[in-house]
Amino acid sequence: MRALISGAGGFVGRHLLAYLCQHMPHVALHGILFSDSGRRAALEALGCQVWTLDLRDADAVRDLVARVRPDRIYHLAGQAFVPRSFAAPWETLEVNIRGTLNLLEAVRVLKLETRILVVSSAEIYGAADADSLPLTESAPFMPSSPYSVSKIAQDMLAWQYARAHSLHVVRARPFNHIGTGQSVDFAVPNWASQIAAAELGLREPVVAVGNLAAARDFTDVRDVVRAYALALERGVAGAVYNVCSGVPQTMQHILETLISLSRTPITVRVDPERFRPVEIPVLYGSYARLQADTNWRPEIDLVQSLTDVLNEWRARLRSA
Repeated sequence: MRALISGAGGFVGRHLLAYLCQHMPHVALHGILFSDSGRRAALEALGCQVWTLDLRDADAVRDLVARVRPDRIYHLAGQAFVPRSFAAPWETLEVNIRGTLNLLEAVRVLKLETRILVVSSAEIYGAADADSLPLTESAPFMPSSPYSVSKIAQDMLAWQYARAHSLHVVRARPFNHIGTGQSVDFAVPNWASQIAAAELGLREPVVAVGNLAAARDFTDVRDVVRAYALALERGVAGAVYNVCSGVPQTMQHILETLISLSRTPITVRVDPERFRPVEIPVLYGSYARLQADTNWRPEIDLVQSLTDVLNEWRARLRSA
């Protein structure tokens, strides 16, 4: 069996590769990188054959899919940072939509029996009413950013190709996920990096934060990639699955938990520049459909996830 992973060098892609190596060692791994960065060596160390290309290039995508002829495609690549989508809306739309379309078209044109996972996002649900929570897969779309618009388009393209062309496409709508290796563009690793730097005396013991009132549904990335693998193997073709913990956590609680793990007293400073142009107050979902079809449920405790992220930043800054 051959698996092709777009965005293999990203936060989730690296964890998915590690999961497949451990739990599906018979699978030949192929990963797509946008550029020949320093991540190539780490991926190759996992036994992954690395291909460098721009998913917006339809010919290059079709040529690669024809060469690899994957049995599984995990489509993780894309522009995933919500604030950037406000600064660069067309880039976000083009990267996320065209890349998805090119992969689906390649499988269709080549008449492959490939199973394809297309990763959408819970951001497509937007600011849901409190009485509609937890959100199920039937919740209406209420996009609040160019990013969420792009993920709706990805999601609907995947559904349309499954319906119109009988492709075995499964869609995932992950809620917030955390873990080691995530960019400091995101709140949890950003706060953890600030705390670790303060512990080492590299900065004042102050953590700059944005909106702490927002509540989100956090799942450890290791549970997320396990959900992706199970959804593609056991999920129903054409179906869509929320990937979440089902428990809302305020950003205030996340921050307080990280600070409780700190080895030095920490002060909090609210920075208005860290607020989003449009904020969703509360967002959490139900994973009942995914559990029913695949027997998946989250297993890794939030405190463990936060501890792992903080320890990662302690180690990174000590060795810097």
